[in-house]
Amino acid sequence: MVDRLYFRQLLSGRDFAVGDPIAQQMVNFCYVIGDRETGEAVIVDPAYAADDLLGILEADGMRLVGMLATHHHPDHVGGSMMGFSLAGIQDVLAKVQAPVHVHKNEAEFVRRVTGVSETDLVSHDHDDTVDVGAIPIRLLHTPGHTPGSQCFLVADRLVAGDTLFLDGCGRTDFPGGSPAEMYESLQRLAALPDNPVVYPGHFYSPPLSNAPMADVTATNIVYRLRDRAQWLRAFGG
Repeated sequence: MVDRLYFRQLLSGRDFAVGDPIAQQMVNFCYVIGDRETGEAVIVDPAYAADDLLGILEADGMRLVGMLATHHHPDHVGGSMMGFSLAGIQDVLAKVQAPVHVHKNEAEFVRRVTGVSETDLVSHDHDDTVDVGAIPIRLLHTPGHTPGSQCFLVADRLVAGDTLFLDGCGRTDFPGGSPAEMYESLQRLAALPDNPVVYPGHFYSPPLSNAPMADVTATNIVYRLRDRAQWLRAFGG
């Protein structure tokens, strides 16, 4: 099954949306995940440049069958941010009709931010699975950054969105954020078996773009505080 897994980590402003100053500043990672045998693939957090991302899939001999959203912020799914209008899932849907998989607590936020129809969204619970060909992607609800933030576990890889970075975690002071929920989400991720490799939502720790969970928990400040009470004091609970 590992041989069938198609997985690419793409950096905004470098691998797609080249020359876009917002994409370069935000250093988002987008991910494409699929089954090499069936040619089916999904895009995780397709912001900034729909044509570029679809072109990457086409060049790799893959076809889009869905999108996955870690959360509703415009630098991940498109929408208005800082006075700029960012392309995203709505622009992909204009090219290819494909379901957008979101956590049920995030669906309304995604709809409002992007302007997509409710029928374009597929709402999920924690620990649902989305199959792409024969490749299962496990959906993990990880609130804290937003109410419906989710991470994706595929094989030995954890696509962590803005829940967990290689250094630090997503902000909890935005609307819908919760330091207490973030603490619990981070603990659940740290307890995942088999030491998955963490693939974050932003390139905040160059030169590293990914790292095993054991390394992240050993070096990341969010895991170096003794207990929940200490964590909440440090992170605004």
